Amino acid sequence: MTSLSINNGLTLIATPIGNLRDVTFRAIDALMQADQILCEDTRVSRKLLNHYNIHTKLTSYHEYNATSLRPKIVRALQQGKKIALISDAGTPNISDPGYKLVESCLANDIQVSTIPGPTAVIAALSISGLPTDNFYFGGFLPSKTTARKKTFASLRTLDTTLIFYESPARLVACLYDSLEYFAGRTAVIARELTKLHEDVRRAEISELYNFYKGITRVRGEIVFLISPPQKEALYLSHDQIKKLLKERFADETLKDAVRNLAREHDISRSLVYRLALEMKDV
Repeated sequence: MTSLSINNGLTLIATPIGNLRDVTFRAIDALMQADQILCEDTRVSRKLLNHYNIHTKLTSYHEYNATSLRPKIVRALQQGKKIALISDAGTPNISDPGYKLVESCLANDIQVSTIPGPTAVIAALSISGLPTDNFYFGGFLPSKTTARKKTFASLRTLDTTLIFYESPARLVACLYDSLEYFAGRTAVIARELTKLHEDVRRAEISELYNFYKGITRVRGEIVFLISPPQKEALYLSHDQIKKLLKERFADETLKDAVRNLAREHDISRSLVYRLALEMKDV
């Protein structure tokens, strides 16, 4: 097999998201032939390079040093260096700080090339069973509840599959917050993709919440996908649901009101029941 030389300029190279064998021949050639490899964490990237006996110089390039390093990298590229940009896992520039380097290269007429490969967002979408013709990728969700809810609120009426990255430590809180805006929708938690303990769970959001809140410690990198809305009623807020319940309580028992409202509006029955109990306690 003839080796394909890396182009002059900056080359973005996709790396495995878990399984080290998920790397292309061309990517290996390019990593070997580059003058320098920019990566997020040299400790992480070194594992891949050692596995394939690649000895190219590694330089850490991340959000905390990018501003100071970027001019030096651009100068090296202008001098004819071949530099590769990789991320810890997957395709560079997907939820990482590399785009500003690409922007600087283009502004200085430096060639930017790509060697495509794995990316967790597309891998998760392809096996989710959710619509794939149109989707929104929101990257990592905010770590704070208020900001996370604001994000969910801004997307609740978007008629497309929603995809996010999430930390395992925040997964339960994320699912709980999402119930207020996406109750009744099908969601998917794709965890540890391509790794030994790969786990993909597809269910209504309330079911996923109940499952994961019972787990002491969730591990692994997570992709969180939410199905598009089915009906306008899915946009109902908790206050609107309570108002509809109050109207039903005049003629129906709590059990019947919950069941009928959930069915008619395609809302999670467990959510409606919880809100009904809150009303009874007031």
